[in-house]
Amino acid sequence: MKIFLTRHVIEDKIPRGKLLGWNITKLRIKQTVIKPLWKGITKQNQETAMSLMDKRHILRVIFKRENGIIIVITVHVARRGTYESTKEN
Repeated sequence: MKIFLTRHVIEDKIPRGKLLGWNITKLRIKQTVIKPLWKGITKQNQETAMSLMDKRHILRVIFKRENGIIIVITVHVARRGTYESTKEN
C-alpha cells in the first residue's frame, strides 16, 4: 500500500507540530493510517485515522484513496474526546 504525504503536510503541518512540541514524523503518520486506534469520516466525507500522542491527545490524519494510493491531506493534534470515537468511557 503506497502512502503519499502532500506538500502541505511535509512543509507546514510537521514543522508546525514540532514548533508546538509534538513529535509528528512521516513514519508516525504512516503508522497511524495503516494501524489506527480509531477511524472516522469528516463532514466533508474524507477518511480519518487516529492514534494516541499521549494520554490526553491524539494524532488525527485526514486522507483520501485514489487509484490504490492513500493521499494524506492534513494532520493535526487534538485533545482526546474532541472526536466522538476517542472519548474515554
